[in-house]
Formats: sequence, structure tokens, C-alpha cells
Amino acid sequence: MPLLEINELEVRYPAGHGAALGRAVVDGVSLSVEAGRCVGLVGESGCGKTTLGRAVLGLVPHQGGTIRFDGALVGEMTRRAMMKYRRLAQMVFQDPLGSLDPRQTIGSAIGEVLHVHRVCPPAAVAGRVAELLQMVGLAPEFARRYPHETSGGQRQRVGIARVLALAPRLIIADEPVSALDVSIQAQVLNLFKDLQQSLGFACLFIAHDLAVVRYMCSEVQVMFMGRIVESGPCADVIDQPRHPYTRQLLESVPRLDGGVPPRSVPAVSKSGDTVAGAPAGRGCVYAPRCPECSAACMREMPPLMTGSAGRSVACFGAGARKMT
Repeated sequence: MPLLEINELEVRYPAGHGAALGRAVVDGVSLSVEAGRCVGLVGESGCGKTTLGRAVLGLVPHQGGTIRFDGALVGEMTRRAMMKYRRLAQMVFQDPLGSLDPRQTIGSAIGEVLHVHRVCPPAAVAGRVAELLQMVGLAPEFARRYPHETSGGQRQRVGIARVLALAPRLIIADEPVSALDVSIQAQVLNLFKDLQQSLGFACLFIAHDLAVVRYMCSEVQVMFMGRIVESGPCADVIDQPRHPYTRQLLESVPRLDGGVPPRSVPAVSKSGDTVAGAPAGRGCVYAPRCPECSAACMREMPPLMTGSAGRSVACFGAGARKMT
């Protein structure tokens, strides 16, 4: 049984003040994360990645589908069960400075977590904070500093230490290095990967960079406009992408000479979520950009079809037909 199992998850936000719920931000997503494994969730900004991660932790409500953690339905947990769940499932946020209280020292920020969840006796908190700081490559003296007295990479290490204080079984990493300089990104990624392998926690690693996901994860889920459009083993999906959107993500990666490869996928030229002429609410969400768009794409959203070697793709095009 997977540690985390998401089935047909749907999350909608209000369309405006006092208005009914609008378009689904997360639209029928299903995925699972095995204990001790790292699964990547990749897609452009606004595709629903962060919303999905927050829904998993109960930070935003979901209107459809189910979320199971170790077999238990998250949406039906009692208050006591939810408190335990919040210990076992944690999030590393994208903005390390925004996730820390500027009025608290680093030691207080980590120690507060230990106090609230009664992880260790009050007399042992200072020692445990020092251990956690050393675990993420920081000297114990950092406990006396305030967030503004640290660099971006150091703050993200503090955020990881605070999460590890509760010995979670699942970590949602929400673009944890996107706000850092490239040189610092590599250091934090290496640290996070080493910790994941040594401590054995499961991870849903959210990113928009396929290269980062390939380095960190064994499996990847590609998300576009609230839907999973391709999934499978990282190396297979990145080396042989089947969905046009996955190919677009790969082609948008800058080359070593500083240029950007020519795009085989055209930019968006139509408004809305479907091809012009398709009935509202129908049609493939990627059709306005897709060079392989057909009449079938205009009529219906292709289902996520599973082929060999754990590969899945939601496409009627030639790339998907190669899987059958």
C-alpha cells in the first residue's frame, strides 16, 4: 500500500467575493508515493502543483476525490488524528524567509515545533535544536541568529531542520530551491537528497525544472492546467517524452551556450482552456498550444492511458500511440 495515495482529487477556488467556486485548479489528479520514495511533480507556474501539495496537508480544502495517508482518509480524520498527521506529513516551503517569523531566533523557530508537538522534554530542546542544525550543515551557534542575519541557502537549511524536528514520514517539498542562486541550489539539493536517503522519508518534490526533478526523483508526474498529462520513471519520461507539453518543458531549458533551443510547440494564441470552436468544458486543455491537435482533441479530453514500464500519457497524438 502506498504511503500517500491521491485519487481523482479536485480543488476549486471561489471565482470572486461571494461567488460560487470557479474552474478546478486541481482537476481529477491521481498519484501515489511509496514509503521512502521521491516522486516529482513538475509543471509551469499556475498549473496547480502547489495547490495540490497544500491540499495533501489539509491546508486548503478539496471538493472532490480522496487523499489517503497510510490508508487513512485525510478528509475524515478526527482532530487527534489530524494532529498526528501534521507531525508525520510536513512541507518545505518555496520562500524560506517568508516561512520564518522575523521576530524569532532560529533556535526559537525550531524549538517551537518541538514544544507544540511535545517531541522532547523542555530541558532537552536546546540540545535537540543544536543536533538538527548540525544535521543540515549549520553550526549550533546559528540558533542565536535571526532570519535576516542568514543567507537564502542558510534559511532553507533552517526550514529543512524545522521539518525534520518532527521525524516526518512524508515531506512535500514545494520548489525548495527555486528562490536560491544556482550555486546554492546544488548544495541544498545534495543535502536534501542525502537526508531523504538516510532518513527514509517519502517525498513529493514539486518543481518546474525537469533537470532538478531527474536528479532528485525516481518517478515524475507532469502537470498542466490541473491535470496530469504524463507520468512514469524519470529517465524514461525525460529521455523519451510522449506528451507535447513535456517536450515543450524540455525544449525551454537554456543551452550551455546561453541560448534557448527553437520551440517546436507554438505559444498560446487562443484564450480559454479549449480550442476555439470546441464546446465549453470539453476538449484537451493543451489543444491551444499543441502542434498535433486533431478533431478528437477538440471534442474530448484524452484520458491518462497507461502503457508499458509504468508510462502513462493523456494524448491522442503520435507520441502516445507509440506506447500501445
